[in-house]
Amino acid sequence: MKQTKSGLKLEQYIGIQIKRQRQEQGLKLSEVANISGISQGMLSKIENAQVSTSLDTLSRLCEVLGIPMSTLFNQYDQQESEAMLVKSGEGMEVVRRGTEKGHTYHLLTHSRGPKKSFEAYLVSMDDASEEFPTFAHSGIEFLHLLEGEIVYRHGHELFHMQPGDSLTFEGDIPHGPEKLVKVPIRLLSIMNYGQQDD
Repeated sequence: MKQTKSGLKLEQYIGIQIKRQRQEQGLKLSEVANISGISQGMLSKIENAQVSTSLDTLSRLCEVLGIPMSTLFNQYDQQESEAMLVKSGEGMEVVRRGTEKGHTYHLLTHSRGPKKSFEAYLVSMDDASEEFPTFAHSGIEFLHLLEGEIVYRHGHELFHMQPGDSLTFEGDIPHGPEKLVKVPIRLLSIMNYGQQDD
């Protein structure tokens, strides 16, 4: 079985990726198991690299987690690299809870290892009538508007943003799009979580 330089077998790497995706989305083992039709015991074994799993099972898990199956393998051979290149259009599509089809996140990069310190997303919004939930998370978020026009809410403040504008704010205060003035909108979002405790 092929291993990375760090000694990870493919089963171990896939298990780590699935568990990380599940935990980052706040999903319980039982929830993913129920939705995917896989037993909770089997899912636990997959996450802990105790079994080799079929492509069909992986496909069902990826569908529940909202990620393309290729994502599980794309970075396997890149684990030792100190740099991460994501080609245009190849960022992993991530579905954030509370968002609908008109609101798409493509993960451009993230810190590796058990503790994530930052993530970068390209956010696309093309439905001006969509209502958006507010988000709150640890750390600091940086937004840079690439295209379109938007009114962005942070707490009780509203910020009118046009292409080239940037906004930096504390992530633990509820925030999110208030009004999509001109679509389509493309927004670079970088979240810096800093040093997280266990």
